[in-house]
Amino acid sequence: MSHNGTVARQSRVTVPSPGCLAAIMVPLVAVLIAASVLMVMHYRQERDNERIKAEALDRTAALARSYARDVAAAPNGFPGQEVVRDIAERHDGMLLSYARSKDSLTTTVRFFGEYEDTSMFGLSHSRAYHCYSIVLRKGAEGVPQARTSPLEECDAI
Repeated sequence: MSHNGTVARQSRVTVPSPGCLAAIMVPLVAVLIAASVLMVMHYRQERDNERIKAEALDRTAALARSYARDVAAAPNGFPGQEVVRDIAERHDGMLLSYARSKDSLTTTVRFFGEYEDTSMFGLSHSRAYHCYSIVLRKGAEGVPQARTSPLEECDAI
């Protein structure tokens, strides 16, 4: 009782027992650890997928160089559009444009490299597209010289 005869309120601070704190903290820590592991796994998988896609794009560059060599090696100077289209298709490419003059041949070809993306949900098959401009000009000896240049934009059909 207080000094004036009323019941005094006592304020008590309760401290949870150690077992109660553990019951709250253990699930929280477990969730944080699980989330961290999943984030690290996702980051590594994304890095691997980017590396695999870059390798597929490197293969498209090799296809473009091989295509340019085959077109330059065609008999009788610069080949016609149908021959160039067939060469592009043999190299997993699609002829987008063809321009021929007396001393040069300029083509634009879209090449693709296939690769697999991996995620937590499984594999998916994808294609990496890249377009190249291939310019062939007759050199001093009359032999076609090829210059292959990647293009910035290439829309997949």
